Amino acid sequence: MAIKVGDRIPGGKLWEFVEEETPGCSIGPNEFDVAELIKGKRIAVFALPGAFTPTCSAKHLPGYVAKAAQLKKKVDEIWCISVNDAFVMGAWGREHGATGKVRMMADGNGELTKAMGMELDLTARGIGVRSQRYSMLLDDGVVKTLNIEGPGKFEVSDAETMLKQV
Repeated sequence: MAIKVGDRIPGGKLWEFVEEETPGCSIGPNEFDVAELIKGKRIAVFALPGAFTPTCSAKHLPGYVAKAAQLKKKVDEIWCISVNDAFVMGAWGREHGATGKVRMMADGNGELTKAMGMELDLTARGIGVRSQRYSMLLDDGVVKTLNIEGPGKFEVSDAETMLKQV
């Protein structure tokens, strides 16, 4: 069953490719506990089927990168979640200028995506089980808004819609 407004996001792990070493984070892929990351924060989350795919690269990620400054006046962080590995998410984020604006969070095995009931079976298209395209506003881990796209659509999970909801 899919997550809905009012639900708490399930616990799990996400991976992020870290470019600069900081206390507690080494260069390269780092594992993060979702429950720890969301504590006390407002987070604009958007998820998509895959890095470097057409709509994701041409519209979804670029929209959030472009609107990051406006969104960060109202949220603590912006996350992009995809069922890709941290290396791919890191490279994709660098290519689109996301560093310091959007956290590129890898759900490589799709575990968090499945726990939220947001998986999308694209095995017939040769890319496996991925994430549905959606956006959500989290407040201390509780889903405040949820915008799930229909198959092949990009109408409600964009950065403009999120700006109106935060």
